[in-house]
Amino acid sequence: MEGYRHSVTSADGTRVGLLTAGEGPPLLLVHGGMGCIESWQPLWAELTGRWRVTAMDRRGRGTSGDTEPYDLSREYQDIAAVTASLAADGPVDVFGHSFGATCALGAAASGAPVRRLALYEPPGPPAAPREWRDRVTAMIADGKPGKAMMSFLTEIIGLPEAQVSELRNAPRGYDVMPIVSATMPREAQAIADTDLTALAAAVPVPVLLILGPQSPAWARDITDTLAAVLPRSTLAVLDGQGHEAIESAPGQLASQLAGFFGY
Repeated sequence: MEGYRHSVTSADGTRVGLLTAGEGPPLLLVHGGMGCIESWQPLWAELTGRWRVTAMDRRGRGTSGDTEPYDLSREYQDIAAVTASLAADGPVDVFGHSFGATCALGAAASGAPVRRLALYEPPGPPAAPREWRDRVTAMIADGKPGKAMMSFLTEIIGLPEAQVSELRNAPRGYDVMPIVSATMPREAQAIADTDLTALAAAVPVPVLLILGPQSPAWARDITDTLAAVLPRSTLAVLDGQGHEAIESAPGQLASQLAGFFGY
């Protein structure tokens, strides 16, 4: 991925690594649970042709640091620090995918300088049932992050095993296993404890909710709940897609973002 590397410091002193490319209005990308900056590779050219795009490594992976104890509110502070640094170029639009969408929602609710917010299937408690959390935490404690990743992709995201095998064998610009080991248990617990309804009620900016009709039931249920609570929301349905349209339909996704953000 082309661009220049830089960083900001979050409220607790954690370094947040960034990659920026393109010209135009500022757009921040916040990746999901097993991702990092390189997760945006399939969408990068589509977006950097329209915006000045900044992708962040969420804490605990890639070029970002980490600080114990983990708390989801620190992820909100990370996004607030990044958007504040980008706001010198104009109001910042934010697009968050999956766990990153939950973080972006929390940041906007906490007063981060966000102009508009696009959320692709933010997970909440229904996406992290206790029995599953306990199992994957035990897998990772036993040194089996691959098994934990398979469980997440098949049981939570709803991908068939054949598609998971394709993803596993596809070239990837980063090693996902250290990310799974370091972050999956804590992020699963954070999702289980998150009150998305309370966060949504506090978001004052326009929000685009993005949903794949092939996504698991929790994604549809949460999206419906957020649509009913957010003061200013719009729904976009990605035809024929599920939770992974960043890889399977980048053009369709970019078009939805352009229509909502107005560029």
